[in-house]
Amino acid sequence: MFAAERRQLILEMVRANGAVSLRELARVVQTSEVTVRRDVRALEAEGLLDRRHGGAVLPGGFTRESGFPQKAHLATAEKTAIADVAAGLVEEGEAIVVGAGTTTQELARRLARVPGLTVVTNSLLVAQALAHANRVEVVMTGGTLRGSNYALVGSGAEQSLQGLRVSRAFLSGSGLTAERGLSTSNMLSASVDRALVQAAAEVVVLADHTKLGVDTMFQTVPPDLITRLVTDEPPAQEERAAAELQALADQGVQVTVAGTGHGTPPGPGGPESESAPSAGPGAPVRQPRREVPLPGQRGRHPQGGGSGAQLRAAPLSAPGEGQPPGRIADLAPRRH
Repeated sequence: MFAAERRQLILEMVRANGAVSLRELARVVQTSEVTVRRDVRALEAEGLLDRRHGGAVLPGGFTRESGFPQKAHLATAEKTAIADVAAGLVEEGEAIVVGAGTTTQELARRLARVPGLTVVTNSLLVAQALAHANRVEVVMTGGTLRGSNYALVGSGAEQSLQGLRVSRAFLSGSGLTAERGLSTSNMLSASVDRALVQAAAEVVVLADHTKLGVDTMFQTVPPDLITRLVTDEPPAQEERAAAELQALADQGVQVTVAGTGHGTPPGPGGPESESAPSAGPGAPVRQPRREVPLPGQRGRHPQGGGSGAQLRAAPLSAPGEGQPPGRIADLAPRRH
């Protein structure tokens, strides 16, 4: 495929979806991420799109929200790995809230196996994923249906959450930065997400690397209210995305990085490979235990000397062994 044809196809994908990862662009145009990155830079120079951490977005600074059909096909491996880890955080008998989104829908599919669970949600897709789980009670909010993401929004949804108290909220969004936290492109969705946050003792954000550094119009969860972030490992070239993760960790957010199988394989002199048991057809490829060097910004916690991001490697474990499945590492606050 000639460069002009590639760039036209890239432009069409970004216009259709609002935001597309470099990984996905490379897969569709059947070339390397290095070539795609060069094409994206050329299109940015013409003012046709903007580069973001690990992807490209529509020009204008704030990305518009894509519809569910478009988002459902983006970063699917990353969302699967994130959902695997997030499901491992949920315990039997808990009461939680789960917001709308394609990543939270993946989480809901895994929650169907947790006995005694109560899930409060404004998402029809989350409720559908749990509809046949006999051991899970699903509580829907009221509200007006927003067709683009199959979510209930508006005053009815917000009022139904008043007086509610649960252990955790699991939320996704359109963008995540260390400065503003989680944000979304729709005012009604943002308002309901804020009500979900108010109902929870802890807030867990599920966001793949393409959302890191992306800032959209309406803030839903400021960084000081995010208890934990579950994400995937940014590509090795995306140092800015890694720095964003470190900045969040420096603010006290517990950052857990899930393996997707897209990382650089161990080479000579690198970390020793470990085989992980297969989880069956369709299961995500899990990363072996290893340390992921994440360059980061200077932290805010005066905790002594040292430099560089500190990542605690965590071995893979099967469900029930005390660790969320698919987890490869936790990012610690930077010491200085």
